[in-house]
Amino acid sequence: MSVLYSPYAKLKPPPPPPLIYPSSTSIFTFPPLHLRLSSSLRCFSSLSSMDAEVGPTLYPLHRTKTIHLVRHAQGIHNVEGDKDYGAYISEALFDAHLTPLGWQQVDNLRNHVQKCGLNKRIDLVIASPLLRTMQTAVGVFGGEGYSDGIEATPLMVANAGQSNRPAISSLNCPAFVAVELCREHLGVHPCDRRRSITEYRPLFPAIDFSLIESDADVLWLADVREENEAVAARGQKFLNWLWSRQEKEIAVVTHSGFLYHTLSVFGNDCHPSVKSEICTHFANCELRSMVIVDRGMMGSNSATTNYPGKIPSGIDLPSDVAEEKHA
Repeated sequence: MSVLYSPYAKLKPPPPPPLIYPSSTSIFTFPPLHLRLSSSLRCFSSLSSMDAEVGPTLYPLHRTKTIHLVRHAQGIHNVEGDKDYGAYISEALFDAHLTPLGWQQVDNLRNHVQKCGLNKRIDLVIASPLLRTMQTAVGVFGGEGYSDGIEATPLMVANAGQSNRPAISSLNCPAFVAVELCREHLGVHPCDRRRSITEYRPLFPAIDFSLIESDADVLWLADVREENEAVAARGQKFLNWLWSRQEKEIAVVTHSGFLYHTLSVFGNDCHPSVKSEICTHFANCELRSMVIVDRGMMGSNSATTNYPGKIPSGIDLPSDVAEEKHA
């Protein structure tokens, strides 16, 4: 097996990505993190030295975006790979689907996001276009069980991907989009190779696959495994694309390796406990809420809650300015 760069490596380096910090809305995290921020403000430092005192910092609200990151539930490849790492090269694990235990994890996370109200806040759900991630995404964030007579395209048809589950409705839930940039490490492991989009569409009719350019999986190569650095670069490209979206609160259902290498570049100017919250490995079906901060005017969204004041116009000279004026 040779290890080369990603198919995305020839792209020009993206501009510096927005920053990522744990969301202050820690009630969304599932399972609950052992490490918590001591302040309701997002705690990080703008100082370059870790020896300096770390404190809270402010950013305009319209230059932030909340993302809810989820690793897929347990797949058959997780079970077989735990028994024997060599199993990862088995064709029997091609496009691995969820296990029955994985579906139990999906049900538990679904109950959590409904209990804390997160399901009512999400504007968009993004999923890596593999069975296990799309099954997790629709199971957690989709509508209630689909039944005949309801005028809605199902997110997932019954028993899709050997799920032994009823169909899942697209009623009363956000839009779902499949995106290749947030796939797992590319190459070598058949469990990370996707099916054709032609095969996926009948299984997940309400998921939008229009952003995927090739019907066949042209990114996965049998003898080339994507380097960790290339995964991280692809992750930053994904975050830059994510920032360009109009939606303010987005769920992303993806993979352990992609999350770890993408997030590990963040948090180096934070307290170690905050760094740990950002980039430690995700458990199956774990949810962490993060905030993207735009420090470089990458976004063009205008503030929706700011109000200019002085309507109607009148004299409003602040006392400190008046003191300078009349000195």
